[in-house]
Amino acid sequence: MIASTLMQAQCSRPRKTCAPVVDATPFSCCNARMESAAERTHKWRQHLALALPERRPGCVWVHACSMGEINSVAPLVESLLADGQAVHLSVVTRTGYQQARRLFADAVSLSYLPWDLPGTMRRLVRRLSPGLLLLTETEFWPGMLAACRRAGVPIVGINTRISDRSFPRYRATRHLWRRWLEPVQLFLAQSELDAARLAELGVETSRIRSVGNLKFAIRPPEVDAETLRRRVDATATRPILLIASTHEGEEEKLLPLVPGWRRLAPDLLIAFVPRHPERFDAVAGIIRDAGLSLARWSRPGDGAADAVMVDAMGVLGSLYAIADLVIIGGSLVPVGGHNPLEAAICGRGVVTGPHVENFRDVMLQMQAAGGAVIAEDASALDAIVRRFLSHPEELKQMHARASAFMADKAAVLARMREALAPYLPGTGA
Repeated sequence: MIASTLMQAQCSRPRKTCAPVVDATPFSCCNARMESAAERTHKWRQHLALALPERRPGCVWVHACSMGEINSVAPLVESLLADGQAVHLSVVTRTGYQQARRLFADAVSLSYLPWDLPGTMRRLVRRLSPGLLLLTETEFWPGMLAACRRAGVPIVGINTRISDRSFPRYRATRHLWRRWLEPVQLFLAQSELDAARLAELGVETSRIRSVGNLKFAIRPPEVDAETLRRRVDATATRPILLIASTHEGEEEKLLPLVPGWRRLAPDLLIAFVPRHPERFDAVAGIIRDAGLSLARWSRPGDGAADAVMVDAMGVLGSLYAIADLVIIGGSLVPVGGHNPLEAAICGRGVVTGPHVENFRDVMLQMQAAGGAVIAEDASALDAIVRRFLSHPEELKQMHARASAFMADKAAVLARMREALAPYLPGTGA
């Protein structure tokens, strides 16, 4: 009864083929090393500005550090491309580079950001010759800002946030940041709190606008739900508890809770998605050591395993669409949590641990709307999961409230485009 009721919580979305789900590349630690051997030279040559991207005179240069920032800025990039703007993306991490290539293919030019050293940023800015630089979140690089100011390139901060963890450091050196941030014409802050923190660093209020979090602008993935579900669960009948973006130490906190959950839902399938590919093999070993039988995304089983470990990148966003219950990782250890909106856009509320600093404003809003629950610790999380397994109607209500929450927040992209309009190349700003 519990299993069948939980299964009804799946979102009823048109079933479209979703190539990223079928073609997502599995990673083992060995594969990661093999791939990185060829990529490492390219990456470090670009970090040292020895290999520069192609010239893109007048382009919109968007800098986003890693995968999370790439995902959040994707709707804006798509909107700019649709308007005929040429876009160059720069990133810092390998996962960010790979995600940008997956999302945009050849629609944008792409490079790693040079180290913020004298000369390297000047060389990149001269080579690109951009018409506008958009800085995502807190990607404040003094050398980059100075190089753009010298070249006359306007700069706008988008989705700007200053986290609880980093704010004390910024405030302690605010006399430096006030000067370093002078070249930025406008900051589009995620929240009033972020706007207030920028002002405390010495940024004039006339250069700050709170427009909301661009992460709210995401669209649901196109998912062939039946095919995807059978890839995870060959029987296509078991309720799925998705544990997303786990970090070191979290599996050990969660695995002892699984027997109690399975007593309430004997057919429950636990899907683990580690955040970093280099942990895939280690997490598989941890799960087996806990006494659970395990299937892997890269080697699908017959549906009888206790758990599935997703050893692939670019899959998680689609998995939310078939999950019955979602736990967001990075929150039971002091990492700061991960984006709950990718689940919410698929009509899924979320459960997290206490460490949600990276998405505090979003999580508090979702919790107030009834679309999320923040547990004080692993014991409290255990009780919450048990409650939802025992009362599936409450789980369905949380999912519905998460959907309503996202519908209410959908206008952020329009507000951001309106604010950016005077600065975009070709507008005569």
